[in-house]
Amino acid sequence: MSDDVHNDHHESPIKTPKQLIAVVIAAFLIPIIVIILLVNFVGHGSLEGAGSTQTVEAVNDRIKPVASLEIKDPNAPRVFKTGEQVYKEVCAACHATGAAGAPKYGNAGDWTARIGQGFNGLLNAVLHGKGAMPPRAGTTPDDYTDYELGRAVVYMADAGGAKFPEPPAPAPAAAAPAQAEASAPAAPAAAAAPAPAAPAAAAPAPAPAAAAPAAAAAPAAASAEVGKKVYDQVCAACHAAGVAGAPKFGDKAAWAPRIAEGMDAIHNYALKGKGVMPPKGGYGGPDADVIAASNYMVNAAK
Repeated sequence: MSDDVHNDHHESPIKTPKQLIAVVIAAFLIPIIVIILLVNFVGHGSLEGAGSTQTVEAVNDRIKPVASLEIKDPNAPRVFKTGEQVYKEVCAACHATGAAGAPKYGNAGDWTARIGQGFNGLLNAVLHGKGAMPPRAGTTPDDYTDYELGRAVVYMADAGGAKFPEPPAPAPAAAAPAQAEASAPAAPAAAAAPAPAAPAAAAPAPAPAAAAPAAAAAPAAASAEVGKKVYDQVCAACHAAGVAGAPKFGDKAAWAPRIAEGMDAIHNYALKGKGVMPPKGGYGGPDADVIAASNYMVNAAK
């Protein structure tokens, strides 16, 4: 009896030719399938280091110029921005996340009580400021007209449950005919004026070296001006009072640890967002403007 038990214990699980064939085929197929899966897994991984494949958008974003030049014709008719455009460029800094007590975009509960004020009440709050929001949301009439700010009010309020109609567009200004009439009598006067006498001696040409410091200072002054404009327009909503954990403008103690991280880190926070601050603070302009604004705030805290 012990021999039978011993034989049953060592009996092979393969008892038929079909089972043997199945085992042989599986021994070949299973390693091949595993190798194919590993190759596909490794092949689909994306490398983000140097020399890796990048999208066209990523390459263009990486090599785009630091600053951009925009030329506008002062005599051209003004093209008004839509409510959505103004929201993205100005209002989203606080209303996208509800920072500083601002009613969050699309949240009907935040907008119910405010909608009861009516369109005029909401527009008046925007024009004169309310709470942490400065007058005109930190912009100037040259940046955005009352009409454009009104369109942004309608865009946000309607997303929160209101049914405000689009505000009426302002009548086009009649500046062109007035300019034509003013310039008409100037021509005869200019023709009647006597020609100026020739100068006795040509004035000496200024030294080229004297123009170099002024030329070097011009970009820095322009960058500081842009930085202040973007700060007043977007950043001041939180940084002016230090709300939502934002370092207060001019507060050296609040800015010291951030300055210690270096300007690259500060620029990265400004462009990609940090805490409740959305990327670029919700600003819709170029990255160079946001960098100029962060430099403006850092310089004020040094």
